[in-house]
Amino acid sequence: MAFTSTSDFSPRLRAQIDAFFVALGQGVNAFVEARSRRDEIERLQLMSDAQLERMGITRDGIVQHVFRDRLCL
Repeated sequence: MAFTSTSDFSPRLRAQIDAFFVALGQGVNAFVEARSRRDEIERLQLMSDAQLERMGITRDGIVQHVFRDRLCL
């Protein structure tokens, strides 16, 4: 018994399928990153002002601190 594999996908369809999965992966990555940043903001908000001060962060600057690599602050 012999098995043969044939692909009925045209190069264009294959490229569209690949693009879909790339976009899906990027969306998942963005969601995970946003969630981890939200968790970091919540963790910092639970700290006392003294703890934040030792880290060089003010309560008003928590969001800027968490997003400093994105916002160039």
